Amino acid sequence: MAELTEGAKAPDFELQGDAGPIRPADFAGKPLVLYFYPKDDTTGCTKEAQDFSALSGEFKKAGAAVLGVSKDSVKSHGKFVEKYGLSIPLGSDPEGAVVERYGSWVEKSMYGRKYMGIDRSTFLIDGDGVIRRIWRKVKVPGHAQDVLKAVQALTAAA
Repeated sequence: MAELTEGAKAPDFELQGDAGPIRPADFAGKPLVLYFYPKDDTTGCTKEAQDFSALSGEFKKAGAAVLGVSKDSVKSHGKFVEKYGLSIPLGSDPEGAVVERYGSWVEKSMYGRKYMGIDRSTFLIDGDGVIRRIWRKVKVPGHAQDVLKAVQALTAAA
């Protein structure tokens, strides 16, 4: 599959959410921050979800939605949201089809061992379904704020 680039049409998707299927059409006409993370309730993923949750009001004010995605189950997401009081929706992609479509299923390496896993990555998709920004190999500290600035710049230019 070709590498996604800024300016390309965002791939279609359907994820499982606690209230049923989640699709791009649910966000039509407004920017969507789609972020992929490796695992519920792990240190970096928890911090990232908390950071996006803390700024959820600012994202709403800018007219954007935020959606976190991992291969964890809807049930796992529910426990994760409840445990940390998260205010952003999480989509479940148990088969990894959406993760792969966005090029976020990659070979990783830890202690010399290679394995496949989710690359912490974020996509800013505009209201017309076009990818405006891509962040790969995300470092959590300050990331949600960087994404918020990009959303504000996008909506200010609209």
